[in-house]
Amino acid sequence: MRRNNRPFRLSMNAREQVAGYLFVAPLMIGLIVLSLIPVIASLLLSFTNWNFVAGIEAIRFSGLENFEKLFHDSSFLKSLVNNLIFVVTVPVTMILALVLAIAIDKHVYIKNLFKVIYFLPYISSVVAVAMVWQVLFHPSLGPVNSTLMSLGIDNPPKWLADIKFALPSLMMIQVWIMLGYNIIIYIAGLQSIPRDLYEAAEIDGANAWVKFRRITVPCISPTTFFLLVTGIIGTFKIFDLIQVLTQGGPANSTTVIVYELYDTAFVQLKTGYASSMALILFLICLLITTLQMAAQKKWVNY
Repeated sequence: MRRNNRPFRLSMNAREQVAGYLFVAPLMIGLIVLSLIPVIASLLLSFTNWNFVAGIEAIRFSGLENFEKLFHDSSFLKSLVNNLIFVVTVPVTMILALVLAIAIDKHVYIKNLFKVIYFLPYISSVVAVAMVWQVLFHPSLGPVNSTLMSLGIDNPPKWLADIKFALPSLMMIQVWIMLGYNIIIYIAGLQSIPRDLYEAAEIDGANAWVKFRRITVPCISPTTFFLLVTGIIGTFKIFDLIQVLTQGGPANSTTVIVYELYDTAFVQLKTGYASSMALILFLICLLITTLQMAAQKKWVNY
């Protein structure tokens, strides 16, 4: 009886599968270690009373105590309200970006130059951008208040140092930062619209407003939906701008959920309580995204 001494070889299909798994393995390992495990750990810790400095042995299960405390916490509720107000920056940015994108796409000859100019704030360091605006909004020496005083306004706002104007000031900065990104995305959407549609509308006697309402808006609705979803999620993740400019002040007027979470976890060292905030933030983003996904069937045209 002859033995088959030929070495074992994988089939071509099996070798391709092994090679594919090897290529994606580093990314999957990083995703599991740096994202999936921390998310699961945060979910479990939200039901505990724990200070991470005390060590793992100090973990104590507390049930729903953190969540009951959370909805009676005035600081957290204030941060939630501020976050909901901050969402207003998304439609404002999108409207301005759409207007500018149409102007650049149809009425500007050096399009690339304007794209770069508007896109620079988005790719610039947030710290550098924040420091520039901190100088601009300086209560007494800043160019903004100097201009207002030269126009006859004796007591201009203190902007970032004023309880009433601190959050609107941050919202203006956020609109300025995100405007270029939205413009680039909208220009890409506008350039994908078939020109035949506009030519047919012109033959039928449609004016500019009709073409915008009946052709442009429906054709770029997938782009609008994308910017809406990512923009709203982005406003709930805002942190660096607030950390550099206001640290949540004055009097918690600019505190948002992520900053409150950071302060609770790493300043007050209440890890379990901060994890419950993270879970609530996740559920809010999930709920908003789900509602948007359900509503997009009525107004997004693919």
